[in-house]
Amino acid sequence: MMNDVSKLIERLGEKHSLSVSEYETLVENFNEENAEILRKYADKERRAHYGNKIFIRGLIEVSNICKNDCYYCGIRRSNREVDRYRLTADEILECVDTGYGLGFRTIVMQGGEDSAFTDEFLVEVITEVKRRYPEVALTLSLGERSRESYMKLKAAGADRYLLRHETADSLHYSKLHPPELTLSHRMDCIKSLREAGFYVGCGFMVGSPYQTAKTIAKDLKFIEELRPEMCGIGPFISQKDTPFKDMQNGSADFTCYLLSIIRLIHPPVLLPSTTALGTIDSYGREKGILAGANVIMPNLSPLEVRGKYALYDKKLCTGSEAAEGLRELKKRMSAIGFEIVNERGDISTSKRED
Repeated sequence: MMNDVSKLIERLGEKHSLSVSEYETLVENFNEENAEILRKYADKERRAHYGNKIFIRGLIEVSNICKNDCYYCGIRRSNREVDRYRLTADEILECVDTGYGLGFRTIVMQGGEDSAFTDEFLVEVITEVKRRYPEVALTLSLGERSRESYMKLKAAGADRYLLRHETADSLHYSKLHPPELTLSHRMDCIKSLREAGFYVGCGFMVGSPYQTAKTIAKDLKFIEELRPEMCGIGPFISQKDTPFKDMQNGSADFTCYLLSIIRLIHPPVLLPSTTALGTIDSYGREKGILAGANVIMPNLSPLEVRGKYALYDKKLCTGSEAAEGLRELKKRMSAIGFEIVNERGDISTSKRED
């Protein structure tokens, strides 16, 4: 069986495509030996496109107010233990100014689905960011919106949009979300983002409740077919005030195994080593980079709100996770042979040297 798995890995490295059942076989055969084979393939592909560059994105968590009640999320609507906040336009712009001064050339505005973030408000903020820093790439991660909304935000100057699909299996999706949220609508939103002209990002939690090898295989096939410009995966980490508070957390090593697979599926993809990975394993960020990731997202949010954006428990929000710890982060990446660069890090700038 191990020989068969090695052949699958080799074929994925060559063709960047497998069947759902073959992806399922890869997932089921996660072990240290296969992870190392995948890591070497993924590292070769990543270096062919990006060398040893690591791109940084300045993350601004603009609001922890959300209209949705997703079962896994610490800022879900029905959680009364959350200390809610919402950044003003001026506060967001101040974070952008700070980030630009630190060398960030991509800014990410992430938040819950907060009704105060109307198209008009966001267009005003986006327009001002682009007026001050036209060379900065602006990524939004603000959930499900209408096609018309996405068109307005793109027209205002937003460049990228991250909307995790969470799972490509509709039954699994229904176990993670309340009935009013559906996989079909999430997929329609991703399609609308593409039609609006965004760089599109998808992704899922590794080890989420009720996840199986088959649901992960469907996720991998979806990523293969979508060919997203960005893909964010990280281990599931429970949050104490959610219905999933007693569920087992995901694994850092298994997440890295899947990062390597995704790098082989779509070699130019912008692939973050996530905060969740660094939260669950003190060496998680480095493991993610070594497995094929090439993006890190330090936090630019005001210090007083970082702990309030509690999607899961014990989230990293100080030290090297904070933007002020950028020097330490550069040192940690240098120690494993990588260089943090002050570039936008567009997928179109990747170069394959065959």
